[in-house]
Amino acid sequence: MGRYIPGNALIYKMDPRGKLLITILFIFTILLANNPISYGIITLFCFLAVFTTKLKVRVFWNGVKPLIGLIFFTALLQLFFMTGGKVYWQWWIFTLSSYGIVNAIYIFIRFTLIILISTVMTVTTMPLEIADAMEWLLKPLKIFKVPVDKIALVISIALRFVPTLFDETFKIMNAQRSRGADFNDGGLIKRAKAITPILVPLFIHSLETAIDLSTAMESRGYRGSQGRTKYRVLRWSKYDLLDLAYFILLVVLLLIFRNH
Repeated sequence: MGRYIPGNALIYKMDPRGKLLITILFIFTILLANNPISYGIITLFCFLAVFTTKLKVRVFWNGVKPLIGLIFFTALLQLFFMTGGKVYWQWWIFTLSSYGIVNAIYIFIRFTLIILISTVMTVTTMPLEIADAMEWLLKPLKIFKVPVDKIALVISIALRFVPTLFDETFKIMNAQRSRGADFNDGGLIKRAKAITPILVPLFIHSLETAIDLSTAMESRGYRGSQGRTKYRVLRWSKYDLLDLAYFILLVVLLLIFRNH
């Protein structure tokens, strides 16, 4: 997630504004799903979006993998702290009920689909295009004197350096493993203490990268977007109608099967 992968699939030809808008709407549309049929429909549509990229499944697994622990933890909270329906097991503050099981499964599906659909956008759209799309989406806020261009720049830089930070983290961990560090031994507290030494060099590297980036931007005369023209002009095309048709069909099906 956050790493652009070049390709020639149809989704690459779509306008980044359409992809960003559909991604945001898709995340909110997940809330319409409230039963197995509706969750099955939205899962199918998400997998169709993944399939249209023509990229390997490993690409999307790498997007989900860093957050799989957080997803499981959130699902477990729903599993043992939600009450309702038939109670199968209960001890102290923990309760295992039919409502908790169903809710945990739904929460797991929601978070996984959100990460997958976000990965579809980021791997098929260059960070600069995402920044332009965000600036276009936030343009109405200029009425309230919100620095939309700066916000878009910050978000695009963050997206650009997410994979870089992951790569640097793995390099630091491998370097410390070669010196005898063990990140998988012991309990949770011991593992947390073992990971702590990674944070200092990672923070220093991130700070150095930020300083180098700011120096490079200043040396190229960057002074904000005021008065600047656009080298990349975004244009809607016939391919973006597929985005719209995809989303409308999804919403219609969810509304039809929502109460079944």
